[in-house]
Amino acid sequence: MDTLNGHSANGNGAARAIGNGPRSIPVDWEHLARATAHPLRVSILEILGLDGGRTLSPSDLSQELQIPLSNTNYHVTELHKADLIVLVRQRQVRGATEHFYRLQTQAPATNGNGLANGDGHAAETPLAALEPALHEAA
Repeated sequence: MDTLNGHSANGNGAARAIGNGPRSIPVDWEHLARATAHPLRVSILEILGLDGGRTLSPSDLSQELQIPLSNTNYHVTELHKADLIVLVRQRQVRGATEHFYRLQTQAPATNGNGLANGDGHAAETPLAALEPALHEAA
């Protein structure tokens, strides 16, 4: 079974599908665990998920978390590389570009290997599929 990042399962059960039927998606649990291993990343995901989903810049997140902007930028970049958040828009501020992110709620209609999810609609992302379990754990 292929995982979301294009790697195939290595036989140790690291990649398993979430759900069944046309909305099921393969998940690389190791990749997902690494991306959410740091407590600040989990906090960033929680803040972006408040109020039905917020769109914020690293600067906004830095103020809410009361941590240096450089730390926030690093963790936001890691979450973006892991496809757990998505860049929504950019704006120019005093000669710099400010980026705004939101939670990734939809995967492309095909997985990373060009395989359709079965019904032509976007599949849930691993984060969206895990959201109920995350709320129960909190």
